[in-house]
Amino acid sequence: MKNFNLNALIRPNVLEMAPYSSARDEFEGEANIFLDANENSIGSSTIEGDYNRYPDPRQTPLRNELAKIKGIHPDQIFFGNGSDEAIDLIFRAFCIPKVDRVLILPPTYGMYKVQANINETPVDEILLNSDYSLPVDRIKNEIKPNTKIIFICSPNNPTGNLMAKADVFELLNWFNGIVVVDEAYIDFAPQGSSFAQEINNYPNLMVMQTFSKAWGLAGLRLGMAYAQKQMIDILCKIKYPYNVNLLTQEKAMEAVLNPAKKDEMVAELLSQRTWLKQQLATIKTVSKIYPTDANFFLVKIDNATEIYKTLIDKGIVVRNRSNVALCDSSLRITVGTEEENKKLIEELLLITK
Repeated sequence: MKNFNLNALIRPNVLEMAPYSSARDEFEGEANIFLDANENSIGSSTIEGDYNRYPDPRQTPLRNELAKIKGIHPDQIFFGNGSDEAIDLIFRAFCIPKVDRVLILPPTYGMYKVQANINETPVDEILLNSDYSLPVDRIKNEIKPNTKIIFICSPNNPTGNLMAKADVFELLNWFNGIVVVDEAYIDFAPQGSSFAQEINNYPNLMVMQTFSKAWGLAGLRLGMAYAQKQMIDILCKIKYPYNVNLLTQEKAMEAVLNPAKKDEMVAELLSQRTWLKQQLATIKTVSKIYPTDANFFLVKIDNATEIYKTLIDKGIVVRNRSNVALCDSSLRITVGTEEENKKLIEELLLITK
């Protein structure tokens, strides 16, 4: 990363456009009477609660509290309707359709390619190494001059492994585009694994996390991106004005004000992860349980597709990843509750006996 210039990466129309200014963007301070946004002044049609006012478009209180937990500045946080919104906005902000390119590293999270296709952005794919580590030399040799973004999922989905920090740093220092490190499962990895605290050192780094996994709030659809203020400002410039609803902001605030509950759940899931790995190793048709730093395992097992279908018949749903690159005959199994994990093992023992 030499002479990095973010403005040179931003689509010219995005760089020059004026953002939409909502009523609540223009108002700052305290007030008792709001007659600026054409809301229903009487109240809501719900049985309980008043939701007749638009939510804070900047999510300011939530930003402030999460910033304390992450050790970064509030201006370095973007909140989206799930991490998928942040992924979509990255394409919209930086990739000229049919011109600029992105690089993904299969097997990896499928939404990178889906969003690229929606945004008419050509995708280059370089397979991970056989041990699912980053192929740094191949990336350097094969990347295109007009590649704007590299997506790195760490811990990786569906394989579960963290990418070596040294490899990510090497790419950050070498690449003059944007490196997106997707850390949806980072709370299940060892402490110190996150790149969130590196954003001040790398203007080309964006880190994505989510409330869907460790925080247990998948139903709220709230994801976040961390980067230097200039990059966050670009995402905020092109997002929908009220992209995170009031209920989501309120419930997420409850969570961040009580991080101990999240930590307790993570500890329980890690304990169950250890137990589940031990039990999966007793299944005679399991040939490999891949190392994981997430709340799931990628398991190579004979007749994976047939086992997947049989488990569904038993009311147990896992993910068949056998059609994904480098994941032949593999199932992705989420760590469940103690009862769920025991039931899974019971059924697998019956199926494979």
